[in-house]
Parts: sequence; structure tokens; C-alpha cells
Amino acid sequence: MRNVRQTHNLFLKNPEVAAEYLSEALEGGDSSVVLMALRNIAEAQEGGISGLALRSKLGRESMYKMLSESGNPKLSSFTKVISGLGLHLKVEADSQVSSNS
Repeated sequence: MRNVRQTHNLFLKNPEVAAEYLSEALEGGDSSVVLMALRNIAEAQEGGISGLALRSKLGRESMYKMLSESGNPKLSSFTKVISGLGLHLKVEADSQVSSNS
């Protein structure tokens, strides 16, 4: 029987599932949740966090520190991580906010 973490990782290998998972984390606005989501997605992929560091062209130790609970990555590092995960960011208008038009 698979444990929950193995099942979680199996689903997060799918780029569409990973993208939705990260989008939900971003919507919440809590940076520690976003970092946890990035860490979970990275661990599910080939090579784990070390593999992500290589794909992102960032140092392995920096990657572990950046994705830690107290991590605070620069925007340039964050975008490299997103790219290294095979994802891209998309910004949409908030339909809950009234426009001034």
C-alpha cells in the first residue's frame, strides 16, 4: 500500500496538477504555503530539489534554503524555480475588485 506522500508525489508529477496546486497556494497569499507547494512539486519531480537546482541554474544549498519554511527568494530566483519546474506564471484580473472604468 502506498503512503500518502508517495501518492501526493505521483499526482504532482503531472504538470497540470502541479500548476493547479501552485495556483491555489498563490491565491492564498501566504508565502510559507507557496514555498511548501514549490518544495512539494520539486520533490515529486526527477532528481528532487537537487534536480530542480540544476534545471534552475541555482546552487543546491541555496535551493534548499530558499524553499525552507523561512525562505524568502528574490523574484529572479523565484522565476528561475518556476521555469525549472516546467511551469510559467500567469496574471489575471481579479473579478472581485470593481474597476474604475
